[in-house]
Amino acid sequence: MTPIRKFEKPLGMRDSFPLINEQKERVRDIGRTFFQSRGFDFIKTPTVEYYETIGKASAIGDSSLFKLVDRQGETLVLRPDMTTPIVRVATSKLLREQIPLRLAYFANVFRAQEHEGGRPAEFEQMGVELIGDSSVYADAEMILTAADFVNELGVQNYRLTVGHAGLLHAILTELTHSEEQVKELRDLLVNKNLVGFEEQINKYDLSEEAKEYFFEFLTQASNMQSIEQLRPFIDEANLNQVEMFTYLNELSLLLEQAGLSDKVTYDLTLTSEMSYYSGMLFEVFASGSGFAIGNGGRYDGLLKEFNSPVGATGFGLRVDRLLEVLIPTKNTTTHALIFFDKRHYLEAIQKAKALRDEGIRTTLQFVESVEDKQALQEHFSQVVWLVEGDNPNE
Repeated sequence: MTPIRKFEKPLGMRDSFPLINEQKERVRDIGRTFFQSRGFDFIKTPTVEYYETIGKASAIGDSSLFKLVDRQGETLVLRPDMTTPIVRVATSKLLREQIPLRLAYFANVFRAQEHEGGRPAEFEQMGVELIGDSSVYADAEMILTAADFVNELGVQNYRLTVGHAGLLHAILTELTHSEEQVKELRDLLVNKNLVGFEEQINKYDLSEEAKEYFFEFLTQASNMQSIEQLRPFIDEANLNQVEMFTYLNELSLLLEQAGLSDKVTYDLTLTSEMSYYSGMLFEVFASGSGFAIGNGGRYDGLLKEFNSPVGATGFGLRVDRLLEVLIPTKNTTTHALIFFDKRHYLEAIQKAKALRDEGIRTTLQFVESVEDKQALQEHFSQVVWLVEGDNPNE
């Protein structure tokens, strides 16, 4: 085993230097005001949860979980997502007090990486959950809220892709021979591997007519201009499929009425590694990032695992990916530096207080502790010298 170097970080972990950290705090501040104005209350859950509850229910594979053992011998995990812990809290206490329940969060989540490939093992998520509402209006609210939030952050060139996990599963089940085949195809769609999807279909014992029908579905479902394009693939005798198709039509109309038609596209091949999504699901994309900056959907089945048969929907945004698409803002805040020597210590304290009272960020610095004074000054917009001598840079 190669020795760990002193400055080496664990696989997938990242440092947030001051500039990046400030940008993250700006997103947090804007989000806090925005989501509270929409009626969401912020919640915080433990970083560490029980594997038997959160670990198994989270839909994140075991290989991606950070595990540890407490003194009682119980296996714990670093939370791999925020939806599952919030469901735990809601079903154990909050739903008894208020329903529907609107909760928001800003938190770090942890997913272990097998190889260093630029993928973070720890990252911040910001999002909301609406628990206790099974209506199409709740799902429309999530999509509208996500769109309005990225607008609030100043993201101009973005789009939302909407699908339906339940309807996709129903159609795949109808066109294949087993649940195992459905899972294989779904995994390929999670990775957006349409070529692999077609190759896998050719391996199955399907008639040529069935394969042709499958390929037609794949083409249409991934390039839908309107929900009506799906109608030929719906089994009109299957009440469940008809209801889900009707639901998508209703959702499409609500989003159109809200003025989102130019931002929303539909893709029935859309699915997620989070297997608890059971209905509508969506992703948010923006120019500047090659990945979705956020995603969400309906996850009623997850509530049932916690013995609470109510509807739930929500979304989360990846803060690191948000930073990729945000236009960097210049720091125009005045930051004053006061150089002082022993003789002017009291005067420097008084000057700093006066500047801070004016709302000016002020740093006090004992001049003899600085080797390169000129280099330090470049990080400040204002420099005050309270030192002896005519040439303070000497």
